[in-house]
Amino acid sequence: MIFDPLALSGAWEIKLQRREDDRGFFARMYCDTEFDAHGLNTTWVQMNVSMSRECGTLRGLHFQREPAAEVKVVRALRGRACDVIVDLRAGSATFGQSCSVILDQDALNAIYVPKGFAHGFQTLEPDTELQYLHSTAYAPGHEGGINPLDPALNINWPLAVSNMSDRDRNLPALQECAPL
Repeated sequence: MIFDPLALSGAWEIKLQRREDDRGFFARMYCDTEFDAHGLNTTWVQMNVSMSRECGTLRGLHFQREPAAEVKVVRALRGRACDVIVDLRAGSATFGQSCSVILDQDALNAIYVPKGFAHGFQTLEPDTELQYLHSTAYAPGHEGGINPLDPALNINWPLAVSNMSDRDRNLPALQECAPL
């Protein structure tokens, strides 16, 4: 695996290394030793999948507060998505800043989302399916989010929004969100 640090401290893009032959390829998707060598979380208690039918679907920006704050690793199993994270860590020099990675089934890449970040994505192809590893089990009483269309975030979503839940559309602006 190749670990490339992103612009926001603690976040990484993880690229898989294919071993190919005439049958296809093999790639390691996760390795405790390699994650640990980069100081990353190695305990995963939940794995989820989401599928979005329409190209341009926007989901997020979601997070969980302590004591249920979580680390995530997100990858595209099918299709492509513009994956965005926003730093919400208390005292962070990059609070409110975002960065993005195009997750692509063919690139075999993933994004490592540290605690204290909001996460969301927009699909770039129909029937995009994302897989999530979570360090902490989902805790409904600790969930939160910020509006992905808040102009203060300055996120340039690549496509017009084709589908978005009312819940996400009505999330509070960044200025209304207490640091995590």
